[in-house]
Amino acid sequence: MKMNSRLFGYQELVGLVVAMLVSGAALTLTTVLATGCKRSAEPATQASGPQTGPASGPASAAVPKAEAESKLVTLKVGHLPVTGHAKFFVAKEEGFFKAEGLDVELVEFTNSADGLAALRAHKLDLGAFGTTAPLVHIAKGADIRIIGGVMGEDAAIIATPENAKIIKTIADFKGKKVATVRLATGDAVFRGALDEAGLNWKTDVQIFELKNPPAVLAAVKSGQVDAGVTWGPHDITAEAQGLQVIIRSRSLQPGHPCCRLTVNAKDFQERPEVWGRFIRAFLRAEKFANDNHEKTLDDISKYLKLDRALIQKAYYEGFLDQTSDPNVTGIDRFWKTMLKSGFVESDKDITQFVDTKIYEKALKQLASESPDDAFWKKRLEIFAQRDSAAATVQLRQEAPAILVRSTAGATQIRATPASLEVPNCCQQ
Repeated sequence: MKMNSRLFGYQELVGLVVAMLVSGAALTLTTVLATGCKRSAEPATQASGPQTGPASGPASAAVPKAEAESKLVTLKVGHLPVTGHAKFFVAKEEGFFKAEGLDVELVEFTNSADGLAALRAHKLDLGAFGTTAPLVHIAKGADIRIIGGVMGEDAAIIATPENAKIIKTIADFKGKKVATVRLATGDAVFRGALDEAGLNWKTDVQIFELKNPPAVLAAVKSGQVDAGVTWGPHDITAEAQGLQVIIRSRSLQPGHPCCRLTVNAKDFQERPEVWGRFIRAFLRAEKFANDNHEKTLDDISKYLKLDRALIQKAYYEGFLDQTSDPNVTGIDRFWKTMLKSGFVESDKDITQFVDTKIYEKALKQLASESPDDAFWKKRLEIFAQRDSAAATVQLRQEAPAILVRSTAGATQIRATPASLEVPNCCQQ
């Protein structure tokens, strides 16, 4: 009986080894022998076939992805809910941010004033809130830097069909009531144009600063103001609601910049490599939007709940400059217009607050990867015209701007009076 028992155990052992080899288990024969002549049912549990949980397959397949995710730099980026900010949406949806090692959280604001306040309070890492807002903050002592652009032009002055027959030029605004959005780019362009036309925007025109473009449209439609300053796609929305565009900002200040990529100076100094990666992703999104219209419209539609045809018209058929360069020459002209019209008071050289090197490096890297691509050749051309060292030198050779001092305060114009009641739906 003892001999038969020992023989029986070896037979089981051989069967077990064969089963383990077939199943692909990692145990060796030495390990099995060390377990003794146990019954086959117990070790068979260990040899139940390949595992399907997280440990299955080569360990190296999962580790790089996990490591890559853990190394992503997290950024909170503020934007406005407008078609002109499509590159944020495209870079996020098409994976360009992630490809540059960035985990970007997009934070929406309804106006530039609130967005810049959040940036300065370090609630954001980067923001894109017009040109007026960052320049006003710089005039007041903010230590921030502009490192790129999002869009240019695209603002418009709207009115009812009846008022459109009366207001045809800037000179026609004398004695009129006009609604704007606080610290909007189009607002500063409008006031600069009034100054150029010989009108004092503090006394010849009543300007009311509202919370957002829908509030401006509501005020114009209700007749509480004679006209309103807004931007895309709200100009197209206004036309769909029966209003008319009477003047576009590009006719008042051709080529003017709008939303600029802005960061706090401390972050700018400490993380130049991160901003370079951000600009690369942004430029890649710009090229993608240029080459892939339908997919870009899909991406925009995830963030803006607007009719697709309206988005198409606003982004691809409208009055939008989609380039991403800092546009230091445009910013300088904008700054001088604000000084001359009394919108801000400052003796600062605004070009000292604009960095072009990070953008230039990112652009040249991408262009070198596709040297024959017409898109990158054009962007290099634009950079040379608006941002190069030669362009900056030319600016500094120009006569300094006339500083117009305002005793009343240049940026606080007039609070919305009680007589100008804005519907509750538009005060958000």
